[in-house]
Amino acid sequence: MSYANVKTYAPKYSDFDFKDEIKLSALLEFVQESAGASADELGFGYDDLKPLGYGFIVVNTHCEFCRPVRLGDILTVETWPLPPRHVIFERDYRVTDAMGKDVALLASRWCLVDLKSFSLLVPEQLGEVHARCPYRDEKAVAVASWKIPRSKEGREARKIVVGNSSCDHYLHANNAKYADFFMDCFTMQELAAMQITAFRIAYSKQAKEGETLSLFREDVEDGAVLEAFDESGALCTQMRLWYQRRTV
Repeated sequence: MSYANVKTYAPKYSDFDFKDEIKLSALLEFVQESAGASADELGFGYDDLKPLGYGFIVVNTHCEFCRPVRLGDILTVETWPLPPRHVIFERDYRVTDAMGKDVALLASRWCLVDLKSFSLLVPEQLGEVHARCPYRDEKAVAVASWKIPRSKEGREARKIVVGNSSCDHYLHANNAKYADFFMDCFTMQELAAMQITAFRIAYSKQAKEGETLSLFREDVEDGAVLEAFDESGALCTQMRLWYQRRTV
């Protein structure tokens, strides 16, 4: 039988937005929790890697919704690692409801890094843990291209200062927090008129406590492109959002 970590979550009221639909950040937190649980049981979790000075950093996440996740839904996350390719570690997720029906399918890419130099490490540096890992070839969702085209006509939507509450144990803004940063570039009226069908996030550069980020937004035919730049003008993170206009 193929390996998977399976964990069930009962989302709280605070995990949902004003439309009673799950926040993108909350969904990212659930799959991040499952990724950590899977890594722990496979022998390359946070506590396993910390003594080595290693850590996993997510670089891309892609999500496609099968239907909106609504208040009251019980979610089960199934996750598994795919065979690494050079310095890229892939992990996919299938999110189902209480009836076992798919509600969201996700794919992610990670890098193993030396936490002092942030140099990239290859899978073989995990030793026996990598050699015996039950990788699966199955994809939850196919991603034709991970690249998010740069915005051409983006306008600055807001500025934020990264606070300590947004940071994780690697001392940078946690990946899930960017979903909130970007979604706050829309008004409630705009969000009420859209049904999000998919999103993709690409993380290029860390943002740490006290840094000011400038968030830019460009609306496109089927959604939006959002970008976060640091004070030097360097691109930190991008988000591609796909949505449909609500009919009711």
